[in-house]
Amino acid sequence: MPTKPDWLRVPHLGNESSALMQKLLDELELNTVCEEANCPNRMECFSKKTATFMILGTACTRNCTFCNVNHGLPQPVDESEPTRIAEAVRRLELKYVVITSVTRDDLPDGGSGHFSKVIQAIRNTSQETVVEVLIPDLSGLKVITDQSPAVIGHNIETVASLYNHVRPEADYLRSLGVISEIKQLDPNIRTKSGIMLGLGEAYEEVLKTFDDLLAAGCELLTIGQYLSPSKEHYPVFDYIEPEIFFEYGNIAKEKGFSYVASAPLVRSSYNAAEATM
Repeated sequence: MPTKPDWLRVPHLGNESSALMQKLLDELELNTVCEEANCPNRMECFSKKTATFMILGTACTRNCTFCNVNHGLPQPVDESEPTRIAEAVRRLELKYVVITSVTRDDLPDGGSGHFSKVIQAIRNTSQETVVEVLIPDLSGLKVITDQSPAVIGHNIETVASLYNHVRPEADYLRSLGVISEIKQLDPNIRTKSGIMLGLGEAYEEVLKTFDDLLAAGCELLTIGQYLSPSKEHYPVFDYIEPEIFFEYGNIAKEKGFSYVASAPLVRSSYNAAEATM
């Protein structure tokens, strides 16, 4: 594995706000993808009193080789979770909130009904809060689009040729289909996706993925460096120079995405509100 470069070393930014955020999450028994996925930006986001809430438990029914989220026997759906999420949004006075989840293949609808309940609970408590959801390739999408979140994201994660190694239980065309279906159900909802670099993808494959996402109706795009969570996970093939991220970002904008965030530490929900400004 190549040596981690200096531009990927994140300073510790913990402060009083991040401590208060952690206390609130503990008190309301809420999960964040920031912690479960070991996001490098989590302390910065916590210090700004923002987080991406992760619903439907912490155990994923799939075993993607890049992901730090636990996999295994899923927990029962917590029917009180929407109320607690809404309470956190109220207390934090969030103007923008992102909701994501583990993949729940054990549920008939993949968890879409629970997403809908969370959006409803937030709207009932904080009418002015803008809601973005980041979803797996679940079924029952109409239940979510009927709630009209501002943004629905579904990450393509990597190029098609690497799916068997990186996302063996997912399907490249199915993920594109999720984005396409969102647009068919409600053209007013903005669609978003994210791709990681450094997994061994070729330059031309990245550009082809951009084209495939645009053809599916994707409008917002994030591009970030893959960081392997452990030696047991898929290894980092290469650390991509920041200048290359800048180049990819410009190409994506020229191709037609309305918003692109492209840098080594960019993650799908990092500074998410900027995409809707």
